[in-house]
Amino acid sequence: MLPAYVPNPVAALCGGGTPIDFGKNYSDGNRIFGDGKTYRGLVIGILAGIITGLILIWCAGQFPAAGLPGHTPLSITLLATGALLGDLVKSFFKRRFGKERGTKWPVADQYDLVAGAFLLLLIGDPAWLFTMVTLPVFLIILIITPVLHRATNIIGYILKVKEVPW
Repeated sequence: MLPAYVPNPVAALCGGGTPIDFGKNYSDGNRIFGDGKTYRGLVIGILAGIITGLILIWCAGQFPAAGLPGHTPLSITLLATGALLGDLVKSFFKRRFGKERGTKWPVADQYDLVAGAFLLLLIGDPAWLFTMVTLPVFLIILIITPVLHRATNIIGYILKVKEVPW
């Protein structure tokens, strides 16, 4: 999951510039995504996830006894892209429910990246998904994701990358 976990904090750290929605409002009068979703963050975040995955592929080849997952270029691309697309979809619905940027939205805030990554894998590489994400692995992902989400948000808040620590 590392190629899916890396893009969000990197997008927050390196984002800025032109919003993906170009500042436009949806038919409900609210922004489509908001200022926090930018092209720079999207592209750099996805690239960071892919680079992370390429490092994992290299490490698995160098240290086969380490038990690293058998990533492929396709799996890491789908994980990284899916994570940020899941975040975009969550932001879209967050705006539809009238929630402002930075407002807590429990469960959706923690699992959007997992849902997006798994959905893209299901569409683009289901064999890899069902081979690598066994039930025990899935349960570990469900447990570790909110812990990592909280930790990275606190670090982002301390570094003044995020306005709120959640």
